[in-house]
Amino acid sequence: MKKVLLFAMCLTAFVACQQGQKSSDLTVMKERDSLNRVIAQKDNEINDMMSTMNDIEEGFRAISAAENRVSVARQGEGASMKERIAENMKFIRETMEQNRELINKLRNQLRQSTINGDQLRRTLENLQQQLEEKDSQLKQLAAELEAKNLMITELNTKVEDLSANVDSLKEDTKQKAETIQSQDKQLHTAWFIYGTRRELKDKGILERRKRLSNEFLNEHFTKIDIRVDKEIKFYSRRAELLTSHPESSYVLEPDANDQYVLRITDPQRFWSNTRHLIVLVK
Repeated sequence: MKKVLLFAMCLTAFVACQQGQKSSDLTVMKERDSLNRVIAQKDNEINDMMSTMNDIEEGFRAISAAENRVSVARQGEGASMKERIAENMKFIRETMEQNRELINKLRNQLRQSTINGDQLRRTLENLQQQLEEKDSQLKQLAAELEAKNLMITELNTKVEDLSANVDSLKEDTKQKAETIQSQDKQLHTAWFIYGTRRELKDKGILERRKRLSNEFLNEHFTKIDIRVDKEIKFYSRRAELLTSHPESSYVLEPDANDQYVLRITDPQRFWSNTRHLIVLVK
């Protein structure tokens, strides 16, 4: 009887021991699962923040590349360069705004995170400082571009003024040339008329020989250039000069048809007394 009782007590103790072991193992499994969930949560948070930081860094690289393109384009000329500069400046501003939003997102992620990451906070501060430096550089670059545009505008204005002055000088030179040409033509212009005594009298030539007006000359006389016209035909068998001209400066003689021709051998002397030639023919 005692042996049976002892066996029962031992069996009870063994069962109790087994149950205690199972309860302990279950507790350990629960703690391990909870720890794994915490680790997984922190890994997800870290991955999200690292992805955001990578996007920010990529944005800064893109901004630096665009700034280099602007610097290169500024050395060029023409409308296409201006368009490229404008496109790159627009890209820089848009990327700066995206980086600003990503930094704010990272700040919120770090604030809500269960991670106590001093290194992450220092990285965030560094990214914020980079953003401020880029913002300052962008403002300086925009100011330089604006100053250059103002300079170009001023240069264009000066060029336009110079062009206007050149055009004015050309017009002035043209007018002066025309004036000189007109004066030169006048200096070398003479008038002649020939006719019978009756014809000359009817036109009032004989009475007006010493007071011939320009209007009268244009109406009745023929205008010539003394440098070119050195021979005048009268189509008559008799001719007499009624105006005063040095005899040694011309020859008045009949041609092969026995019609008189005036050949001026020294134009300057011939026209020195008067620029009007009146010839009486029969």
